[in-house]
Amino acid sequence: MKNILSWFVLIVSIAVIVSSCAKSDDSKTATTSTDNTTSSSDDSSDDTSDNSTSTSDNSTSTSDNSTSTSDNSSSSSTGSGIFVAVGNDGNIVRSTDNGTNWDNATTDNSTANRLYGVTFGNNTFVAVGESGNIVRSTDNGSSWDNATTDNSTATSLYGVTFGNNTFVAVGASGNIVRSTNNGSSWDNETSPTATSLDGVTFGNNTFVAVGDSGNIVRSTDNGSSWDNATTDNSTATSLYGVTFGNNTFVAVGASGNIVRSSNNGSSWDNATTDNSTATS
Repeated sequence: MKNILSWFVLIVSIAVIVSSCAKSDDSKTATTSTDNTTSSSDDSSDDTSDNSTSTSDNSTSTSDNSTSTSDNSSSSSTGSGIFVAVGNDGNIVRSTDNGTNWDNATTDNSTANRLYGVTFGNNTFVAVGESGNIVRSTDNGSSWDNATTDNSTATSLYGVTFGNNTFVAVGASGNIVRSTNNGSSWDNETSPTATSLDGVTFGNNTFVAVGDSGNIVRSTDNGSSWDNATTDNSTATSLYGVTFGNNTFVAVGASGNIVRSSNNGSSWDNATTDNSTATS
């Protein structure tokens, strides 16, 4: 899947928020932040995500931040908002008119490496990509700074999400990093798997990440520790995206596989049916 995506100029990783400018839309902005910040309550109220229409996957799911998908996170909300997309060579573009027009937001302080995922939370955009690069913006995507730190990881990061005042990113070799200060600094967390993790989301105070060979991991303590949640009822094929809504986690992957969990990711069932598809 990641090989297919590399042919695109831009990875479709979109995060949407309502402008945080001081005007009559502030209530909408608060709602959008809540999608990412308190996605559990959003999700209990039937927020859907994905990692994500990213913010609603990342926030519904958070998400991230919001529906958030593994490689490609996008986030949606009602009202006028800001869309951010990231892709090859560290390119970042944004739209302030609901996607009608786009401007280049790439800056010298960001990165030249490919970016795979983007999400939003606490008035902060965070994007992740190759070589463990992490960039962030606190001004609605107008300018970006490189937030990669020595405490993070040098391996590629494929997905990022936000929940409970915590950003979590996952990537190659099972790497998991997290930030509790709006993406300013990141710590490398111990992972229960060495296989790549391609997608991550948040719901009901639980982070869930999915990846190669059907691996599923989860954390119930804000990403501090992680357990392997892969079960015999899930799938052995790679999973690329995961989201949360209506008290249910759903992940999708190669060969049209779909798995779901209705107990906060503790156990998973294969929901693939004859009416689905066998393509990735």
